[in-house]
Parts: sequence; structure tokens; C-alpha cells
Amino acid sequence: MGRNSYRNIEQALAVQARLKKREAFKQAEAEVLAVAAGKKPGSKSTKPAKPGSGGSGEIRIIGGQWRRTRLAVAQRPGLRPTPDRVRETLFNWLGQDMAGWRCIDAFAGTGALGFEAASRGAAQVRMVEQDAGLSQQLERLSQQLKAEGVHVQRGDGIGALGQSTPGHWHLVFIDPPFSAEALFAPAVKAAALAIADDGFIYLEAPKAWTDEELAEFGLQQYRYLKAGAVHAHLLKKLPI
Repeated sequence: MGRNSYRNIEQALAVQARLKKREAFKQAEAEVLAVAAGKKPGSKSTKPAKPGSGGSGEIRIIGGQWRRTRLAVAQRPGLRPTPDRVRETLFNWLGQDMAGWRCIDAFAGTGALGFEAASRGAAQVRMVEQDAGLSQQLERLSQQLKAEGVHVQRGDGIGALGQSTPGHWHLVFIDPPFSAEALFAPAVKAAALAIADDGFIYLEAPKAWTDEELAEFGLQQYRYLKAGAVHAHLLKKLPI
């Protein structure tokens, strides 16, 4: 093989090495930007992610003034946005006009439930979320929607319910991670004290709650739906 051939091969290898280095740099730069934006390296924001899979996804508001609005959201292990079908059924039960309602989403997560209530005219929606990243995301989404009635509070949902004035809330959303079984009973107990006499509690759980369990907290089942692994309960106070 002639000297020119060796030189051509060396030049080709050098070009190939430079291209690989450039691609590696671009990939590293993209991952740094993704981490800064609160995403996992290698995640793609253009495709919805399965709940709890990591990366980024989106939720869709079903009704009200922001109907069909899609919101980009981060994913976390155990994070489980209420499915569209369940949300649609829930707000059919409640009625589409929630003007003047005071609502609290004690385990806000992506904010799917709270934003649905605000979209339908709720006067006050408090979103309580312990995860710092998700809390910041809720603030960003609230600003994006110009949702003046939404207030984001970073902290413990059960504590927020316990600190509420008794009878203050017209609607309380309770949907902790299904793996956190110890949270359900204290949350229901706190919510029962926090709702108005004609108020509602939405309870999303991995099992159906019995009449006996609910009666311990002075509550009764008003509506119920099972969708896959989700047991959706709409609860009211027992008549005195």
C-alpha cells in the first residue's frame, strides 16, 4: 500500500474521531440542560411517559375554561395522575360549574385534580405537595395558566388539612401514592373534619373502602367507580 493510501486512511480516522467527539459533547450538553430543567438524562419531552416511569410526560385538562389544554409534567416513581376517564366521571358527579367552591388537593402531584377544579371556576384551590421539584412545577403550571385562584403550598397534606378551619373546604382531594398505605386513614380523618356539612371528599385508593370503615370517620359513600387498579370514591358526611 502506498504512502498516500496510508495518509488518506489516517485522515479519515482523524475525521471520524472528531465527529464522535463532537457527538459526545452534544449529548453531554443536552443531558446537562435536561438535568437543569428537572428531567432525567436522556428523557424526551415530546412523548408522554407512563406514570412513575421517570422522565417527562403530560396531563390534559378535560373540562372548563382550559379544556383540552395539555400541560408538560415531570414523572416520579409512584406518581400516578388520576386517569382521564376517572376525572371525567368525577366532575360529572360533582357538576361542571364549581364557581365559588373552596378546594384542597392534599397530595397534588401533577396537579391534575386541582387544575380541573380551577378550570371549572373554583374560587380557591390549594395544592399541597411535599416534593420540592413537583411543587415548583405546580407553580410554573399555575403561572402558565394564569390561575389566580390556585395557591401552591409545599408541605404535608395531612398537616395542611389538620390546620384548616373545620368546615372550610367544599371539596377535598385525597390520592396518596398507593404504596403509602399508612397515609390513607389519617388523611380521611383530617378531611372529614375539614369539609363543610354539604362538602365532598374524593378518595382515590388501591382498594374499595367499606361502609363500616367510612362510618368510623362520620362518612358515607356517595358515588363509586373502579377503573383498573383505581378505586374512586366520592364521600359525604353521614346525616346527623
